[in-house]
Amino acid sequence: MDEGSPFAALTCYDATTARWLQRAGVPVLLVGDTAAEMILGLPGTIHAPLDFLIQLTAAVKRGAPNCMVMADMPFLSYQADEAEAIRNAGRFLVEGRADCVKLEVDGTFTGLVSQLNRAGIPVVAHIGSRPQQVKHDGGYRAAGRTSAEGSRLVEEARRLEEAGATMLLVEAVPAQVTEAIVQRTSIPVIGCGAGPACHGQVVVTQDLAGLTDWQPAFAKPLADLGAAITSLGENWVKRVASGNLGEHPYTMVPGEDLKERSAERSAT
Repeated sequence: MDEGSPFAALTCYDATTARWLQRAGVPVLLVGDTAAEMILGLPGTIHAPLDFLIQLTAAVKRGAPNCMVMADMPFLSYQADEAEAIRNAGRFLVEGRADCVKLEVDGTFTGLVSQLNRAGIPVVAHIGSRPQQVKHDGGYRAAGRTSAEGSRLVEEARRLEEAGATMLLVEAVPAQVTEAIVQRTSIPVIGCGAGPACHGQVVVTQDLAGLTDWQPAFAKPLADLGAAITSLGENWVKRVASGNLGEHPYTMVPGEDLKERSAERSAT
């Protein structure tokens, strides 16, 4: 990553993928609550279990120890009680070996961000469109599309930085709003469908890989791994059906003969 150049971030949920993404030079990996959908096949991110995400975070860090690993705090792991939020965030750092935690927040969470900062826990404040609020908002939608809402997001970003957030993640907002956030704050801003002004960009890896049936407009596939996996499966089905498995790699120990030993047992 060049000094001052925009940096890439991708979601990651396992050690194997993490190892390859680190080799590719991706500096930031997000263990997102999108694992609920991508890994568990659940209908939304609010279903991601806390302990499951902690285990995935540790796996990703083992696979990519040189990457910055960002852990997504799942729904209800931080909203109910600040003490519980601090304990859960601490688990991501201690058990999950995360470098920072991400929370979907607005201006009402400045107190919690301050408490986490006081506890020594780096916080990425996720603002704009917040998938954990999808049921409250009546579905996924872009944020900051009016001047009033855009101004509110800029002010929230500024307040969250003052509260101690070390980074911002801005999702699904107009580029003008993101530009204003970048100008009004002094911490790194990662965009997720938020325009080119951000210091970094993150998308779901499965979208880029062509493994999802639908991708957002800002995450068009760069590969067609879905078709490749389908082809792999079809070829294996054909090989097994035809018995074309190649040369078998295992042989009996020299001097051993299963038929002779069976005959000896029958004679006795």
